[in-house]
Amino acid sequence: MPIFEYRCDHCGHRFEAIVLNGKQPELCPACEHPELRKQISTFAAHAGGSAVAAAPGACGSCGDPRGPGSCRMH
Repeated sequence: MPIFEYRCDHCGHRFEAIVLNGKQPELCPACEHPELRKQISTFAAHAGGSAVAAAPGACGSCGDPRGPGSCRMH
């Protein structure tokens, strides 16, 4: 289901809404004002599995905090 992010021009409230058949929300859920603006948002994808990728360390691959060349792998 497509989920879009919106921002109310009246009160500034940000919210997400499921949009089915192109029917967008008509009112802000916080103040019930009709002036809504669709926001640019990123999407999230989930692949099967439970592994979590670690962020690269200081040298970019091994994670040695002393920097590039310190671990003698690079």
